[in-house]
Amino acid sequence: MKDKRILYVSSEVIPYLPETEISSMSFEAPKMVNDNGGQIRIFMPRYGNINERRHQLHEVIRLSGMNLVVNDLDMPLIIKVASIPKERMQVYFIDNDDYFKRKATYADEDGNYFDDNDERAIFFAKGVIETVKKLNWGPDIIHVHGWLASFLPLYLRNYYGTEPLFENSKIITSVYNQGFPGTLADNVTEKLLFDGMEDDAVANLKESTYENLMKVAVANSDAVVKGSEELPKELEDYIEEIDKPVLPYQKREEFAQAYLDFYENKVL
Repeated sequence: MKDKRILYVSSEVIPYLPETEISSMSFEAPKMVNDNGGQIRIFMPRYGNINERRHQLHEVIRLSGMNLVVNDLDMPLIIKVASIPKERMQVYFIDNDDYFKRKATYADEDGNYFDDNDERAIFFAKGVIETVKKLNWGPDIIHVHGWLASFLPLYLRNYYGTEPLFENSKIITSVYNQGFPGTLADNVTEKLLFDGMEDDAVANLKESTYENLMKVAVANSDAVVKGSEELPKELEDYIEEIDKPVLPYQKREEFAQAYLDFYENKVL
């Protein structure tokens, strides 16, 4: 992987959030690439339940200050950064007071998922892409983890489809058995169409279930990783039918060589 650039975009990363399959692999995979001579960048949302003082987050003024339009509203983009202790890795945090100040990740203390999770996901996708553009850092691979990050392939292939920086980037989506109940907001397709998406690109999201959200992410990706040993049957069946490289589930303690081989021989 020497000098290959891999961008990790995740809804969860340890040590900033509790350990899950998503947060663990969003740390272990970039560490593995780093250890093998690759260059990495990691992005995640700056949820309000992340302790900024303990993790030493600080704002990057030169990257902040832009407004992103979400559903016809200008939303300020704030970029923060922190270094993972004992690792030569930095994490970039996408922040906005309206979307990420609340002291929770996806749901309130009663377990009710936030009504604006769709807009948070749109803001996160746009925020990552705009920040990478400002960094002028063209990735060879973009590896997406977690449903809150899963609008990124859609936006890269459509809204940012002519952006030269990503012209040769390959997108991988990891699919996990870690979704959300019910659907996102009823008008999520209207918000995506507002950004100039084609009807057929978002048709699957007329019923915005976790399964349909991941289908859209996979449809706009170049390859897929099964991040969980068992996936919802609907997603298993969908992945079986696609004509794209698929990496089967790998145990955390055995994944490194399989990921390296997949990156180098199936994706690049």
